[in-house]
Amino acid sequence: MQSSILAVEVFISNTTKLFFPPKDTLLETDKMRSTSRKNLIISTLCLMPCALISLPTQAATENSAIPATKTAIPVAAITPTTNTAIPAAVTPPATNTAIPAAATTPATETVVTRPANEIGNLIASKQHPYLTRSDFTHRAEDLDALYQASGYQPIWLSNDSNATKHVAEVIKLLEDAPNHGLNVADYDIPLLQQKLTALKPPLDIQSKDLALYDTAISLSLLRFTHDLHYGRINPKKLDFNIQLRTEKTLDLPALIKTSLAQNTLSQLPSLVEPKLPQYQKLKQALISYRAPEKAPSLKLIVKSSIRAGDPLPQSAELQQFLLAFGDLPADKIDNTASTYTDNMVEAIKKFQQRHGMKATGIINKATANAFNAPAAQVEHITQIELAMERLRWLPEINEGPVIMVNIPAFHMRFVDFQPYWNVPYKIAKDEILPKLAEDPDYLVRQNMEFVSSSGNSALRIRQRPGKGNALGKVKFIFPNKSDVYLHDTPSVSLFGRSRRDLSHGCVRVAHPQELAEFVLKNEGDWDISSIKKAMNGRNRRVVLKNTIPVLFLYNTAFFDENNNLAFYSDIYHHDVELLNALKNQEDLSDEGLFAPKEEVPPTNEPSTEQIEATKAQPVVATNTKQVIPPLVAINTKQVIPAIEPVATTEAKTTLSP
Repeated sequence: MQSSILAVEVFISNTTKLFFPPKDTLLETDKMRSTSRKNLIISTLCLMPCALISLPTQAATENSAIPATKTAIPVAAITPTTNTAIPAAVTPPATNTAIPAAATTPATETVVTRPANEIGNLIASKQHPYLTRSDFTHRAEDLDALYQASGYQPIWLSNDSNATKHVAEVIKLLEDAPNHGLNVADYDIPLLQQKLTALKPPLDIQSKDLALYDTAISLSLLRFTHDLHYGRINPKKLDFNIQLRTEKTLDLPALIKTSLAQNTLSQLPSLVEPKLPQYQKLKQALISYRAPEKAPSLKLIVKSSIRAGDPLPQSAELQQFLLAFGDLPADKIDNTASTYTDNMVEAIKKFQQRHGMKATGIINKATANAFNAPAAQVEHITQIELAMERLRWLPEINEGPVIMVNIPAFHMRFVDFQPYWNVPYKIAKDEILPKLAEDPDYLVRQNMEFVSSSGNSALRIRQRPGKGNALGKVKFIFPNKSDVYLHDTPSVSLFGRSRRDLSHGCVRVAHPQELAEFVLKNEGDWDISSIKKAMNGRNRRVVLKNTIPVLFLYNTAFFDENNNLAFYSDIYHHDVELLNALKNQEDLSDEGLFAPKEEVPPTNEPSTEQIEATKAQPVVATNTKQVIPPLVAINTKQVIPAIEPVATTEAKTTLSP
């Protein structure tokens, strides 16, 4: 008995040395990385907490009326997507206007010689006395390019008979900023209107007043189009690790000059705004939410929970409210009802699901608070605006499939069937070791083992494939520095929760087979039968011939696979941070928006060959009667990458063919 106790003590002592070295540099690295927690947060397009992704029973496709647009797949308790086209109102008009392409390489700095006139002098000063944001240093290059062709003469108030018309069109575009999720106060509209009235004909194109007004119009339009295309905040400022654009693909000055020459200024927004269907749908929803007739007021009085069949004096008001937001079909309205009908119950379930609540159909105080106006209405408008801002941060996406899971952009490159789970260092240290200390048979029962890391003498813990494996039957890998991936799960019950921020950083998939079908449909002889066979066979890695972009975002307003606008709680307070950042807006520097292309980091996951090599020689048998040999030669710095997992939210994914 005494010798058995001694053996266990030695086992725990040696294991502790493995994970708790005298000077653990990995822990120091963890601390240094604490500021990058947000970079691992995966709150899928639905922002439903917990990295739990649900896919439709069939891969959903989103038909967009917008050319060259990427469709996406929602991932989280998803049913087949209906084919919905972006409303015609948001479809970019078919015109012969070509979008000027910007130079793909940074221009070398040159000395520009400008005429000694009022416009040339103002551009050189990079200060505009008319505008609220007088310093236009970051827009000076674009402003200079806009006036070069005219010899630094006015382009809006020239001798052209359409001058007044063009100015009116620009002001109208700026006034429409709220419908694009932008702040109308950023573009000095009252001042532009006031100064225009003060300009009396005949106009002297050499006058200082005319130069000031003409450049004020140009600057406001440049700022508006730049905000609409790139967003108003650099995501790096908020510690969001989103992949930056690698080059400038849009020449705003050339686009404005072309639109002015062709009398197509009204089409500018559709040419510069994001083309993602998700963005276009949010824009249409924002317009609807702002319209008074689409935002009926409702103050439902709930003293106790209301269930099907209960009296409901405000039945008519509730039905009109649910109708306005698409939760109750028009043909289901019963104007004679004085009770809580079955049709209203189903509509409330839909409303609850859209707002991240458990869809019970019971009207309690929490449900009533979610739709009592006007506070809820204002909050939803803000959520939509912030969601649109984040979508502007994304680089332009080429044609082809894309998986959207709400932060950085990666490419899916591998699919592992019957995967091993290589336990991250922090999970092993914080969760597994304490359980092992209390129960020496813990590893055996969890089908885990100690194995050596490839290329060195360090040890790590991994879980073998099979029933109970934390990754389920399939894992989808897109190499990234944070070792985040999509995977199946044996914990399917977690998908029934309204809040799912329960993960260590990766994203659970509710319907992994459907995701595998979507990913492998263009990869040769893969069909439902072969995928099922692989998911129930031996460990196998499939290297994708056609990599798929994987986009991670964080939005609390999102159109789901059924074309319903869903709202979710700001569980990580990123909406609050973005709102505060927007209060101190300044012109974005183009230099901070673009970054050189980086090589794709290699996956930290072992290859199938490496796995096979280690299977034959486990370092330690997971039996309390066999003690780990002395670990003197182990390099603790190489045990497991120092990754700090964070809770994530359910991945509401969108598959787009």
